[in-house]
Amino acid sequence: MTHDRDDTGHRARPWLARALLGVVAGSAGQLQQALLWDGAVYAALGGVALACLFLVAVRRRRSRWMILPATAVLAFSLVGLRAVHFAGHGLSPTLEGRDIALTGVVAAMPQRNDGGLRFRFELESAAAGGRAVELPPQLALGWYGGVGEEALRQPPELRAGERWQLTARLKAPHGNLNPHGFDYELWLWEQGLQATGYVRAGPKDPPPRRIGLTWKHPVEAARQSVRDAIDARVSDRKAAGLLAALVVGDQNAIDRADWDVFRATGVAHLMSISGLHVTMFAWVAALAIGWLWRRSSRLCLSWPAQHAALACGIALATGYAVFSGWGVPAQRTIWMLATVALLRLSGRRWPWPQVWLLACAVVVAIDPWSLLQPGFWLSFVAVGVLFASAASEQRRGAGGRVLAFLREQGVVTLALLPLSVLLFGQVSIVGLLANAVAIPWITLLVTPLAMAGVLFAPLWDVAAWALQALGAWLEWLAAWPWATLSTAAPPLWAAAAGLAGGIVLVLRLPLALRALGLPLLLPVLLWQPQRPPAGEFELLAADIGQGNAVIVRTAAHTLVYDAGPRYSRESDAGHRVLVPLLRALGEKVDTLVLSHRDIDHTGGAAAVLAMQQQAALVSSIEDDHELQLLRSASRCLAGQRWQWDGVEFELLHPQPGDYLAGAKPNALSCVLRVSNGRQSALLAGDIEAAQEARLATSVRAEPVEAWGGVSTGSTRTALRADVLLIPHHGSKTSSTAAFLQAVQPRIAIAQAGYRNRFGHPAPPVLDRYRQLGVRVIQSAQCGAAWWRSVRPEVVDCQRSIAARYWNHRVD
Repeated sequence: MTHDRDDTGHRARPWLARALLGVVAGSAGQLQQALLWDGAVYAALGGVALACLFLVAVRRRRSRWMILPATAVLAFSLVGLRAVHFAGHGLSPTLEGRDIALTGVVAAMPQRNDGGLRFRFELESAAAGGRAVELPPQLALGWYGGVGEEALRQPPELRAGERWQLTARLKAPHGNLNPHGFDYELWLWEQGLQATGYVRAGPKDPPPRRIGLTWKHPVEAARQSVRDAIDARVSDRKAAGLLAALVVGDQNAIDRADWDVFRATGVAHLMSISGLHVTMFAWVAALAIGWLWRRSSRLCLSWPAQHAALACGIALATGYAVFSGWGVPAQRTIWMLATVALLRLSGRRWPWPQVWLLACAVVVAIDPWSLLQPGFWLSFVAVGVLFASAASEQRRGAGGRVLAFLREQGVVTLALLPLSVLLFGQVSIVGLLANAVAIPWITLLVTPLAMAGVLFAPLWDVAAWALQALGAWLEWLAAWPWATLSTAAPPLWAAAAGLAGGIVLVLRLPLALRALGLPLLLPVLLWQPQRPPAGEFELLAADIGQGNAVIVRTAAHTLVYDAGPRYSRESDAGHRVLVPLLRALGEKVDTLVLSHRDIDHTGGAAAVLAMQQQAALVSSIEDDHELQLLRSASRCLAGQRWQWDGVEFELLHPQPGDYLAGAKPNALSCVLRVSNGRQSALLAGDIEAAQEARLATSVRAEPVEAWGGVSTGSTRTALRADVLLIPHHGSKTSSTAAFLQAVQPRIAIAQAGYRNRFGHPAPPVLDRYRQLGVRVIQSAQCGAAWWRSVRPEVVDCQRSIAARYWNHRVD
């Protein structure tokens, strides 16, 4: 009987692979839990798993089949215990929205934007109403500028390591939750943040007070000093932001337009401290240390040069990762490199699948929640594909190395195409060409110059010039008509099949076998989500915070009603929610209706219009509104009607005279009714009591079943709807009793932000709906809400469909 052995005679043990696979599988299984169990349950499971592993150690071969399940249960229980412990330090609901006096230290380099500052605060003490209270140890705080007459009042320049005494209002971590969207609450969980809030610094609030500079967080203070030095040295704001991202990991200064170019060309991974940067730094550092080590015979006799180079390279790369902010991708790379380095230093040469699985298990054991991050899968799948497809022969000479580099880029691009479609909904067609230039340009030229600039600042000018040249190249590629390919997000089975197909295509197999990978790619590339049947329609009320954004779908057409708010100069609901959601659903929008000009309804419109070039714009915005430059808008007027796939759309408000009378924006809200004759929905914008009264009394009556069949002879108001988008987010100035009697909704949807400053939806308004027996769906409690005319009594809430224990639950 023979056994696989590594180069040094160490046996490659199959049981170890089972144990490593169990670590990954058990951790992944625990992340699927909607609710955490009691800690005692996890402890009991862990005890059973340890007993099974002890039995395996005693009985050896006869019980080795138990290794994988026992290790999986042990990993499951350990991750559960960690989660229970962390969740136990969350913010008490009784403290939300209260003024709390905080004393603590600025724990990380603050991020400045157009609205103010965002920073991490390490708590030392807290008091509410003069009594000490318990809070999470780490807080994410904002310090915003004034509003109106106080707009010139801006927060001071905070420094990492400073101790401050200030008053803040806190809330539980709560983000928008949408299909195929970014899980902000998971991100906060992984960052160790269990409360967010803002500094109270108004004229009537106790003034924040800087107590002094501490010795804490010296690395963060150094990072901030370097970032400030780059800003002072480099006049080109775009280049300065990119240099700060590459040196200290600060991506805040990169403009949204630049990110769009980077994503279109597939080089976004290069513009942050990614695994590639850390790996290249480790490689260069190892070469330099090895060269210097070999200059000393005494050092070579004490420790082999290759071992010293490997250890020092990893150590210096760790220092670089720490200085650049110790982000999750950098951490993941360090653990992976350290694992491989320890194997090599111990003299072991395991088969590549076992090395790959060991690195994966180590990363998952340290940070199990990284399994839910796109970067984890992109990194490990890319490394695994390169291992599996590596050439058996050694290429010699510069030409061979260039060919090897190009082949590796092509292999990774092809193999990761299905995964990129699943995770991001688009693939860069020009990505291979862009990366062929950008990877060596950034890693071998720009990043070394940027790092050396810390010691000799004029090098930052050279690095900025190099970035400007690369930027011109990337913008030219991004402007190509077919620079990107967008597809609907496929289901998991299709993505898995596509990933397998991509891997088969790049493996060193006979051509006939590799061709079998092509049909496996087809489900990913051709997938189309199911649409409503003819004569039916559905609404998707996106979770966008304080604002309106509803997607209406029929069998072959799509309408978007409002586009959500603008969060800041560089962030809006269009880019963050609607564009990814429309892309994942494979939508081609026919019409964008903007009810009125308010920024919580039009904030994301520019992004949607840029993505949906064919979409017509219908709105009540004025002729000189900035959006008119992007797409000429047709004025919405009562009486406009059209039909798509057996579903009728009708605008009920405003009247032509409302424009002439100079009504305020809310009073001009476009009110849209959608009906198939059996079910109907009313999207009411921000109309208020006066407009509601006019609609309730002036909208014509219609025969029952006038659109869907034979008339019964009775009539009802055309305002009646089964589903109502609550006017003005539930403001006290709307949802009058007469209006609700006219509409007679069964379901009402309130799109409003969690703990928003307006208090929407107002409690008296909610009571009014409940007294009439109307089921109210609030986006803060539901997340994205999906209603279908084929199942009119059911509303699918994203917070229920995709419930996970780290997601915030609102009672």
